[in-house]
Amino acid sequence: MTSSIIKDRTKVNDTAVSERSTDVAATGDQGLPVDPKLEKAVMKKIDFWLVGFYSLVYIFRVIDSGNYSNAAIINLENGTGIKKQLGLSPSQWAWTLSIFSYSYMIFEPTNTLAMKVFSPSKWMFVLIISWGISACSSAAAQDFKGMMCIRFAIGLAEAGFFPAVLYHMAFWYKPSEMPQRIAIFYSVGQLSPAVSGFLAYAVGFMDGLGGLSGWRWLFLIEGLPAIALSVFALWLPDYPETARILTDKEREYLQDRLADTAPTGKKGHWDFYSLRKVVRDPTFYTFTGYWICHGIGGFGVGTALPTVIYELGFTTTSKSQLMNIPPYVSAFLFLNIVGYFLHKKTIRPWTTAVAIESTIIVCYIILFTVNVPIVRYIFLIVAVSCAGSAYPVIWPERIRALEGTVGSGLGIGWTNAMAQFSGIAGPHVFSTDFGPSYHVSYGICLGFLSVGIASILTSWLLIWRRDRKRQIEQTRTGETAA
Repeated sequence: MTSSIIKDRTKVNDTAVSERSTDVAATGDQGLPVDPKLEKAVMKKIDFWLVGFYSLVYIFRVIDSGNYSNAAIINLENGTGIKKQLGLSPSQWAWTLSIFSYSYMIFEPTNTLAMKVFSPSKWMFVLIISWGISACSSAAAQDFKGMMCIRFAIGLAEAGFFPAVLYHMAFWYKPSEMPQRIAIFYSVGQLSPAVSGFLAYAVGFMDGLGGLSGWRWLFLIEGLPAIALSVFALWLPDYPETARILTDKEREYLQDRLADTAPTGKKGHWDFYSLRKVVRDPTFYTFTGYWICHGIGGFGVGTALPTVIYELGFTTTSKSQLMNIPPYVSAFLFLNIVGYFLHKKTIRPWTTAVAIESTIIVCYIILFTVNVPIVRYIFLIVAVSCAGSAYPVIWPERIRALEGTVGSGLGIGWTNAMAQFSGIAGPHVFSTDFGPSYHVSYGICLGFLSVGIASILTSWLLIWRRDRKRQIEQTRTGETAA
């Protein structure tokens, strides 16, 4: 985009469901001409931190929370697996997996507002160093109770990161600029399980080194990078009004380009009226339904993927760690391709989301009916690729439906918290009691995905009606002014 639009035009363009990919040259709100070189330079600075740095941190955030699934099968043949050493039954193992999501879901909705209180840079520092220390502490667990406490602490520390990133972006970017940035950020996180799988394979050969089991080394090694990265978070640009990396001219440009409904970093700006609007908005509930249904139906298998792959029966536990890599590399590639076409307006978020859910349903039907291991593995790859792409595709539309500082903060936090039902229900839905076929698991997921499609279609209809109403009002206002 090579130009800026005055605020009223920006608001219309960003709320219209049929956004156009072309903009026209214009001037800022205060009559200042927009310099394409200035715009490019400013956005490059912001993208470095809000997309580049956050993406790097997100890799280790997902690794720290997801490596527990890899630990489930590491060194099983040696008799030094985590379940045996901690004396965990299948039910207890499922609870140590899901307790993370309970704390995550409880503390996530309000975490975004804490970022406004303490500033993004300071709050991100606290979150990142906290989960790094907690992840390393997993290596010290001695029994079921100890691991439950540590997993709860990791969920508490990590709860605020993802929604806080989206909330932070909302202070800087217009909704039309967010799809590709969210896709890049989210897709990089999809590589994390692949990296974790490779590390688990390598760390498996460290079993017994220094008197520590392989799974203990895994937790130590994967938690340390977060502690190191937390220091750099202190240099994050907070808000357009206060960012030290910007000149006065750049700050003015960034503030003028955003819509009136965008959250603001102004001190004392707490518009609690927007919170009431969020709760009364029917899309609050339809998006909630979709996030829950996709979390369980789409993401649920990811909580136990290494075990599901291992129980296909054609590989060892060590090689299963490596076979955990292709599904997430595929998710990374697929999401970037989808993000590119969304950015080019070749495809639309709503139809893409429905297509993704439908594809997962087809994959689960095949997994339910076919017993050939290699065929099941291929369709697991497709299902995981689609499942990891659904949320980032629709996130820009969810953010666009929110208004104000408080409303946006709590709305983003609440919505993402609903995704944690994947971690709460997933380990139980894909319990080893249902393996190795997991017919019961896939049947449950099919039901949730069907409801998820209905929820996303309802959200689409409600947003379309709202956009149409706003366009009519803007047109009438313009005609009156003329």
